[in-house]
Amino acid sequence: MTHLDDLLEKLKAAGEPTRLRLLALLRGNDLSVGELVQVLGQSQPRLSHHLKNLSEAGLAERLPEGAFVFYRAARTEPGLSFLDHLFSQISHDAPEFQADRDKLREVIQARAESAAAYFSSIAETWDSLRALHFPNEAIEDTLLELAGPGPYRRIVDFGTGTGRMLMLLSGRAKEAEGIDFSHRMLTVARANLEQAGVSNGRVRFGDVTAAPFEDASADLVIVHQVLHYLDTPGDAIAEAARVLVPGGALLVIDFAPHDLEFLRAEHGHRRLGVRHDALAEWAQAAGLKLDPPRSFDPPQQGAPGLTVNIWRATKPAASNARAA
Repeated sequence: MTHLDDLLEKLKAAGEPTRLRLLALLRGNDLSVGELVQVLGQSQPRLSHHLKNLSEAGLAERLPEGAFVFYRAARTEPGLSFLDHLFSQISHDAPEFQADRDKLREVIQARAESAAAYFSSIAETWDSLRALHFPNEAIEDTLLELAGPGPYRRIVDFGTGTGRMLMLLSGRAKEAEGIDFSHRMLTVARANLEQAGVSNGRVRFGDVTAAPFEDASADLVIVHQVLHYLDTPGDAIAEAARVLVPGGALLVIDFAPHDLEFLRAEHGHRRLGVRHDALAEWAQAAGLKLDPPRSFDPPQQGAPGLTVNIWRATKPAASNARAA
């Protein structure tokens, strides 16, 4: 295909009202076909046909996850430059786009409320749920190794849950603080910290994609089994980078990609694991240097099994600003 043929194919794909609305939505979010059906109010077969056209033209990327398929706008060339140029000529405040964004907020809010309800319903058993299918002690030993002895001025835990990470690492820091969006989970964390005698640890309500911390205010940030619940996990990584001091470190613990669909249906998982290439992209966009993961395979006995990865990323010592 010549450059002109490629350009004409992209123009043809984008030059249709529904497909243009889809591209506007997908430039800001990774969305499933079902979510797009809710936002646009059109049938699934119709939207699937439009999404196929956009994918074939190199304007959208198809991301299968178990029984679901997510889409996002092109993040590589030449599709990325085409979309940047296209949307630079279109008003962000166009009524059609604004209506779609309003509806999308409703869809995302409903999902957030569902996730919050799930967290609240399993608050007391959250630690036992985390330990069902992987060697928890070995993972925590590796976390301590990757964190290093410190001493840290401040450790921040994104999505603290029951406060386990604060209890594990508080001895290496002057101050340790966790945030979570479940009030019931925060109650459990406070009780656990008090029972464990952790006097330098505290928790408060907060969103990991808009963390209530100042820039460059933490030496170490932990994101433990959180990303697979998020609609926009890259935002959490960007927030971690913003909060980190130059030279600080981020530790991410999450499941490798898997096909256990029941975790989505029954436990509110947004994503079936986290791909290394996806995390690498989010880290690079946030100005972080990501190391290869340490992996822990599931136990040979017992089913189902999940592989757990631990990533370490660092913020360059010479950088004081979050990457654009």
